[in-house]
Amino acid sequence: MIRKATLTDAKALLEIYNYYVINTVVTFDETPISLSVFKEKIALILKGYPFFVYEEHNEILGFAYGSKFRPKPAYNYTVESTVYVKNGAHGKQIGSKLYAELIAGLKQQKFKSVLGVLTIPNPASVKLHEKFGFTQVALLKDVGFKFDTWLDVGIFQLKLN
Repeated sequence: MIRKATLTDAKALLEIYNYYVINTVVTFDETPISLSVFKEKIALILKGYPFFVYEEHNEILGFAYGSKFRPKPAYNYTVESTVYVKNGAHGKQIGSKLYAELIAGLKQQKFKSVLGVLTIPNPASVKLHEKFGFTQVALLKDVGFKFDTWLDVGIFQLKLN
């Protein structure tokens, strides 16, 4: 089941996210985020953007949200997308279901463009974005440094209207 996220979901969402912080390069955060900081982030996102969770048997297995791309007003119709699936829950199309819901929510709120900002290489995330019609519009070389490795970032864009 997909539903709108609430602040009471924060602990479960944080557990999903912090796994990726500790174990992967898909996020450039280097240390686990605290629950209080994550709750503030969720509250801020919920004020202006769609935020969904995927729940199965009362367990949250993934989440997706839109957020501000850049702070200047001219970017107000462009949104950055984020999708995370709980480690061990891949292969159930959870990311696809969440992304479909997120894109519908962004269209409803009249956003013009969605940007996926991905650590490259990341074949699974690239495939997910391409499935929804995103195209790679930029490749930023060696812009992140995590786990003693320089990392590239790909920017994928989907125009909504």
